[in-house]
Amino acid sequence: MFNNNSNDKDKNKTNNDFIAIKLGLKPNINQFLLLIIVNAFVGAMIGLEQTVIPILGKEEFDLESNSLILSFIASFGIVKAILNLFAGSLSDKFGRKKVLVLGWLFGIPVPFILLFAPNWDWILFANVLLGINQGLAWSMTVNMKIDLVGTKQRGLALGLNEFAGYVSVALVGLLTGYIAAIYGLKPYPFYLGIVFPIFGLLISSFLVKDTKKFTQLEIKNLKEEKKDKK
Repeated sequence: MFNNNSNDKDKNKTNNDFIAIKLGLKPNINQFLLLIIVNAFVGAMIGLEQTVIPILGKEEFDLESNSLILSFIASFGIVKAILNLFAGSLSDKFGRKKVLVLGWLFGIPVPFILLFAPNWDWILFANVLLGINQGLAWSMTVNMKIDLVGTKQRGLALGLNEFAGYVSVALVGLLTGYIAAIYGLKPYPFYLGIVFPIFGLLISSFLVKDTKKFTQLEIKNLKEEKKDKK
């Protein structure tokens, strides 16, 4: 008898949680916009590097080989690709928000390493950390937006996410290039890089909410649709 009462209470609690949330862009616009801002900061981390690091390789570390200079892209890309494979399963196990915050924790040291790197190996190491940051944080902003809006608006969520990220890449690349041209490669362009992960981490930690309930609601709705079809 007690078990049945307990099960009924759990079901009622779950149903109340689902009633309190709705899938879609309009009812979740505040969280959606926060995630767009977060992804803009994620993209900004790439924009910081794409303009400054190749010049840094030539002028600071006297690298003459273009393949060596572009090795930072390879180290970043390989790590990001691997993390993309596991980001989804990690978020299913630990929660999207925790994985997003973890991604930013890996991003925090990157601008400091780039600023004070004594040799090129440290630049490559910074890009490994950046690859982890991008693989976790970018993936989570995509998944969390899709969670909020549901499958019907998945394309819109993905499009807005990519738009925010890559516009940020371009604008920050332009800005850091301008700063480097006026004030030199170090330290001013990297001050921006210090700001981006700090703001990204703070917003992700204190303002962004986990989207697990939205995922559960989507699954519940799909199950009900299948039952209705039968």
